[in-house]
Amino acid sequence: MEKLTNIGLEKKDSVEIADKLNELLANYHIYYQNLRGFHWNIKGIHFFQLHAKYEELYNNALTKIDALAERILTIGQKPLHTFSDYVRASTIQEVSNLSGDRETVEATHQNLSVLVGLERDILSLAAEREDEGTVALISEDINENEKTLWMLKAFLS
Repeated sequence: MEKLTNIGLEKKDSVEIADKLNELLANYHIYYQNLRGFHWNIKGIHFFQLHAKYEELYNNALTKIDALAERILTIGQKPLHTFSDYVRASTIQEVSNLSGDRETVEATHQNLSVLVGLERDILSLAAEREDEGTVALISEDINENEKTLWMLKAFLS
């Protein structure tokens, strides 16, 4: 039995990395759905600003979801793909009935903080396992998400 994936990673390493990527994928899906709800339901003086921002963020999340699923496939594993899997595997909770500016921005900041924490764990794991493709994907995402966290915090200040 072969010990390497088709891209040269140890199979056992690819399984371990894919498990963490699937956890991130599940969390991204719940984050995405929370953003959709905020976009649809936002009210108040910051409506126009936040309505547009939430659309930008959920479109960006959708792109990242696709990239994560494709990376899982690239390393020879299978991405989660049902809502029940996402709810089960996610640490981010579904949010409902929020429509105020502060409460939706706070929830977005909290959700994104969870994603960045998971990404830092994956970055370390992928670097240890010499999975440079995953390192590059996650490193770029961390940089972008940290900037968004800073901006969300500035809004709340």
